Amino acid sequence: MRLFKLLLLLLFTLPPGSLAFAQGDEAPAADSSTVNRRKLIPIIAAEAGFYVAGMSYLQFIWYKDHERVPFHFYDDTKGYLQVDKSGHAFGSYVESYLGYKLLRNAGVPKGKALLYGGTLGLVLQTPIEVFDGLYEGWGFSAPDMVANAAGSAIVIGQELLFNDQPVKFKFSFSPSPYYNQANGYLGDTHLESLFLDYNAHTYWVSMNAYKLLLRNQLPDWVNITVGYSANGMFGEFENRRYYRGVYLPEREHYRQYLLSLDIDWTKIKTDSKFLNTLLKSMFFIKLPFPALEVTSKGRVKGHWLYY
Repeated sequence: MRLFKLLLLLLFTLPPGSLAFAQGDEAPAADSSTVNRRKLIPIIAAEAGFYVAGMSYLQFIWYKDHERVPFHFYDDTKGYLQVDKSGHAFGSYVESYLGYKLLRNAGVPKGKALLYGGTLGLVLQTPIEVFDGLYEGWGFSAPDMVANAAGSAIVIGQELLFNDQPVKFKFSFSPSPYYNQANGYLGDTHLESLFLDYNAHTYWVSMNAYKLLLRNQLPDWVNITVGYSANGMFGEFENRRYYRGVYLPEREHYRQYLLSLDIDWTKIKTDSKFLNTLLKSMFFIKLPFPALEVTSKGRVKGHWLYY
């Protein structure tokens, strides 16, 4: 939940119009030795402001009702069947992707853009883990840190290997059937369930088929994607039996693996500046498509549309 809130804050604190460049081709200035200070200063100011706002939110709002305790660890490796770890990696990936692209568009050399922008997700999310280690009810999670580092590494590694981002980390959400069975445990509204219901989350690795697999045989915006989700979860490790005085139905945790198609929005070009901006801003969103699902229970199922 906290990662999604911080991610939303980041998107809203970016300089006006920056998303139009962050997801698209880098501006010509990105390959020169001249840094465009007119673009760079608002980026730095926005990221610094976001960082201060995020730290203030954690200290004065998020943890205000929790007792401060000595630094301690928390092993949640198996929690929510690692769906929340996918969320950590996804949040870090999006933040690093935006940080890198924005710096490159401002003319920052590639090496420095990777150092200061490509690591942004890890930099922003590390304090959250440290704060967790200092408050009762939480704890410093080494698996979370690994996931945070992985999100940044996806951005940095691809730029070093391909000088591009042919593989994108994406997210899709569809209200789960457990929402109406949970008596508010998975959120009292659908908006709350976006943050609380891990059953409704699917994380995708979307690969550009043109660049990686089928060069010159498909349009360059066609992607092949594999997804991961889980279901049956009314608790982190084991399901709760009741909530708010109401018994919850018995369900079994199980994993879902998916194969589908997707679109690389950053590869689509139109004559409309507005549409180009809109499409490029959707770089982390998975489009509903037919999908093949295999579960850890051994079931195989086809979906006409999987959200």
